[in-house]
Amino acid sequence: QLQLVESGGGLVQPGGSLRLSCAASGFTLDGYSIAWFRQAPGKEREGVSCISARSSGIANYADSVKGRFTISRDNAKNTAYLQMNSLKPEDTAVYYCAASPRFFCGSFYEPDFGSWGQGTQVTVSS
Repeated sequence: QLQLVESGGGLVQPGGSLRLSCAASGFTLDGYSIAWFRQAPGKEREGVSCISARSSGIANYADSVKGRFTISRDNAKNTAYLQMNSLKPEDTAVYYCAASPRFFCGSFYEPDFGSWGQGTQVTVSS
C-alpha cells in the first residue's frame, strides 16, 4: 500500500498563509519526486509545484504562485510541504499531493504520478 495523506488546509483571509503537509506511508518518499496539484470549482486540475527526489532542492512552480508558494521536503519525516503565503481568493481549490518514481520533476504530466493523496480544501475568503 502506497499512501499519501494531505493535511493543513482550511479557511484563511486574503494575504494570509497556510502550510500544507503530505505524509507518506507504505514507501520511502526520499526516492520520489513530489508535486502539488489543485482543482478549483469549474476548472481543470492544474500543477502548482513540484520538487525533485532526495535532497536536490530542485523545484518548479506555476507562474501564478511563484514568489508566494514554497515547496519543501523532510525525507527523515517522510513528508513534503507546501508553504502558501500571500494567499489570494483565486488560490481556493482542493489541493492534492502526488508522488512520481522519476528523480526529476520537470513537468506536471499527471501520468507520471502514480500515488495521490485524497486532497485537502483551501479556501481564501474575507
